[in-house]
Amino acid sequence: MAPKQMTNEHKKALAEGRQQAAAVRDYLAYLDRDRKPGRRLSKEEIAGKISQLGADIEVEDDPARRVELIQKRLDYEARLANIGDAPNVEALRAAFVDAVKPYSERKKISYTAWREAGVPAADLAAAGIKRTRRTT
Repeated sequence: MAPKQMTNEHKKALAEGRQQAAAVRDYLAYLDRDRKPGRRLSKEEIAGKISQLGADIEVEDDPARRVELIQKRLDYEARLANIGDAPNVEALRAAFVDAVKPYSERKKISYTAWREAGVPAADLAAAGIKRTRRTT
């Protein structure tokens, strides 16, 4: 028996599903990033702290304290290296709003699940996902 060929319609549906999943995943990753505790420092603030720590290291007499300051400087340098350019939040949100309703219907994900995952109610309303009562 010969293998079945996928129709162009099926290929298009698969591509659309992948695109929707990517939009949802990217927006949730952005929301998750913002839920981490503590104040977010800008690149300039981190660079300033690195500079200040460099000056503090130079004048520190206590060798144990100097090593602590060096480690702190290294930690800030690593943090600075890991800061990417800020994502385009509006583009992420727009893609999410376009994708989340068909994604939710296909995966059977409720309004309550999205809210518990941290998605703002306004984003769900914009996507046309209605608030539902919790059954448990």
